[in-house]
Amino acid sequence: MSNDRPSGPPPEDDPFRKRPQEPQEPQGPQQPTPPGGPPQGGQPPGGPPPGEGPYGAPPPGGGGPYGTPPPGGGPHGAPPPGGPQPPGAGSPYGAPPPPYGGDPYGGRDPLQGMPPMADTAKRILARVVDWLIVAIPLLIIGIPFGIYNRVTSGDGDFGDWVTDGNAGGWVFQVIAIIAFVGYDTLMVRKSGQTLGKKLMKMRVAMLNDGSTPDTGSSLTRAVVLWLPQLICCPCLWPLLLLIFILVDKPYKQGLHDKAAKTVVVSTAT
Repeated sequence: MSNDRPSGPPPEDDPFRKRPQEPQEPQGPQQPTPPGGPPQGGQPPGGPPPGEGPYGAPPPGGGGPYGTPPPGGGPHGAPPPGGPQPPGAGSPYGAPPPPYGGDPYGGRDPLQGMPPMADTAKRILARVVDWLIVAIPLLIIGIPFGIYNRVTSGDGDFGDWVTDGNAGGWVFQVIAIIAFVGYDTLMVRKSGQTLGKKLMKMRVAMLNDGSTPDTGSSLTRAVVLWLPQLICCPCLWPLLLLIFILVDKPYKQGLHDKAAKTVVVSTAT
């Protein structure tokens, strides 16, 4: 066997013949694969375009991240109902309306917007009228209970007769308390006026807004006004109430008014 190679070009079907590579079209710049492998779900590298959600869908909610509406607007970007409101308007923790439009702590006149305070002398006259309206029927009712027997005999006063354990005295005292307190409560709750106040052209009003007192305020006022007089201090308690009315500024409130947060104003035009 000869080791000489055949001369000339190799045949076309020679398996050792190298074929030239075909040119390939450029594929454009390729982005490097991020660490951890390609993104899941078929999302193209680099994430969705700005302003779009996944797969080209717009972001939910019409604006902010996670579907939240833009700041200052209502749901889905709508303005808040009713338009812009001033600070503190409608707030359950806002400051209560000042009394009758006045502001006792803001440097203005605390009586601004209020009717004039009732005259003290007229308040005394109205109280006397109311006392007579209730006391006269009570004097008639007390006759069967014998309330005048010991008083007229000179052996003691009415208070001693009641505290001696006399059953009739206790019953009559309860009737008197119910009559005075009930009369004042019902009349003030109805219109702010007892018969005496209506005669003197005045009425009881709530200090904060001038409305007619509700049942709780009317009852509180009547109890503080009448109960001490009927139990222990028939002379001292009215005097103490009068002193408070005279010295209290600017609302002329007695202890009964302070307890119920009321004032007595004039209704004269």
